[in-house]
Amino acid sequence: MRTALALLLIASPAFAQQAADTVAPEGVTGFVPDAPAPVVATDWMVAAANPLASEAGARVLREGGTAADAMVAVQAVLGLVEPQSSGLGGGAFLVWYDAATGELTTLDGRETAPATATPTMFQVDGEPMGFFDAVVGGLSVGTPGTPMLMEEAHRRWGRANWGGLFDEAITLAADGFTVSPRLATLVANDAERLSVAPATAAYFLPGGTPIAEGDTLLNAAYADTLRGLAAEGTDAFYTGEVAEGIVATIRSAALPGRMSLDDLADYRVIERPAICAPYRGAEVCGMGPPSSGALTVGQILALIEPYDIAALGPDSPEAWRLIGDASRLAFADRGRYMADSDFVPMPKLLDPAYLSDRAALLSGDDALPEVAPGSPPWDHAALDLADDVSLELPSTSHISIVDSYGNALSMTTTIENGFGSRLLAPGGFLLNNELTDFSFRTHTDGVPIANRIEPRKRPRSSMSPTIVMQDGVPSLVIGSPGGSRIIGYVAKTIIAHMDWGMDVQQAIALPHLVNRFGTYDLEEGTAAEGFAEALTALGYETNVRGLTSGLHAIAIDGDTLSGGADPRREGVAIGN
Repeated sequence: MRTALALLLIASPAFAQQAADTVAPEGVTGFVPDAPAPVVATDWMVAAANPLASEAGARVLREGGTAADAMVAVQAVLGLVEPQSSGLGGGAFLVWYDAATGELTTLDGRETAPATATPTMFQVDGEPMGFFDAVVGGLSVGTPGTPMLMEEAHRRWGRANWGGLFDEAITLAADGFTVSPRLATLVANDAERLSVAPATAAYFLPGGTPIAEGDTLLNAAYADTLRGLAAEGTDAFYTGEVAEGIVATIRSAALPGRMSLDDLADYRVIERPAICAPYRGAEVCGMGPPSSGALTVGQILALIEPYDIAALGPDSPEAWRLIGDASRLAFADRGRYMADSDFVPMPKLLDPAYLSDRAALLSGDDALPEVAPGSPPWDHAALDLADDVSLELPSTSHISIVDSYGNALSMTTTIENGFGSRLLAPGGFLLNNELTDFSFRTHTDGVPIANRIEPRKRPRSSMSPTIVMQDGVPSLVIGSPGGSRIIGYVAKTIIAHMDWGMDVQQAIALPHLVNRFGTYDLEEGTAAEGFAEALTALGYETNVRGLTSGLHAIAIDGDTLSGGADPRREGVAIGN
């Protein structure tokens, strides 16, 4: 068997310089950077955030496993080698295309608030806590969903033996793995917060010194947890010793949390219908609420569809005006209406007539001076809701897989902020801080906020695992980490691939320009910086900053699979 391997490491100075060198004096030409050719295969492909994780998934696919089987192996390794981003202590959203039935569905493995959660739990004297004051400690931890999502996906769509899917992760945890440059850098940058909890400090800062690139790191506790999962399934996680360790860690933290053993035992993964939005003759499908991903990406694409983005091209400030203001309009609706739909009903945010009216707002020549939520139609009496201003900071991971049977999986997985709550459970995994994705305020001027905290509610997310369907079959499997900028990263890459004809690796590597709330973020060290003057002339404020996505995508054209991984991280695509 011939295996194609593309190892695309963290954005290096050479990559940044190459991209910056493409900026012409006018600042908006030569925008598309050179990029390696995509990985090409005909049988199967996996793209994930670390070579060790992708290799584990490739082994499963090579042996005849499905995309669901491979995902379990990939996630088990990711939780060890990039623990700052995802793991057993977090949650995930999964979009699945089933080749045998032609059906598309989603699984919601988002964390839940404890049964004893209260609307004001992140307030002090009636005022919201500082974000990181709330993050670090047990109060921010939601009931993890990732282990049960792994098991549910395998139960539905797996073929391989469940226990064998953990082999690589167990070996790496027991024998040690090499600390990557990215993990070492992030540990050093977050050392002060990581030192707050003794167990976390002992693992990441042994002897008070941050682990370094090239070190060998062992995690015997994680190996034991995985052995339990392999032998007993998720009962070994949601009940018994591991569950007791989670609850004890949360309740004994400096900022104690409220999770109970009942919260863990009662957790369930929810199957939800995929949310699909038409675009250029395709259907862009993803995860609905409690994720805002599919609705917001869908709105952005719907708002620009009446305009000839393809003819304008990626070098055009006018194209980015349309994309930027479409994003602002979509984010305004996101902040007003989107939350866990089991608690808050949703209006018809993808209604064609409504979106046509909103798209007409883009017909001017300059940036919209003001953006407000629209008035979409409802199936029932409209709710009076206030805008949410909750933070969602980036640390997440994405997995894209296509197997030899034609199944496709897009899964975005997270513990929210980098290193989550900074609490390392006795089972060897970090616990999330997902509850800080809720609004810390419950109302504004007496009007309720949709994303307020409620018992067993799932916080709103921006994770956007996406499968683009063309003529009833997948044509693109994509997603990214990046906090609320995930939506912009995914939308940009879809536009680059579908409108501007870029291959999947070019589309991923294309510099980022992201506008959520008015200010245009331009990716530092790339040709995106050259748009600052033109966008300012159109009426935008601009901000040059790091925009570290982690896009992993697979394009499907007949029997050909083309995989890409983000040069800004340590991603790898492997295919056969």
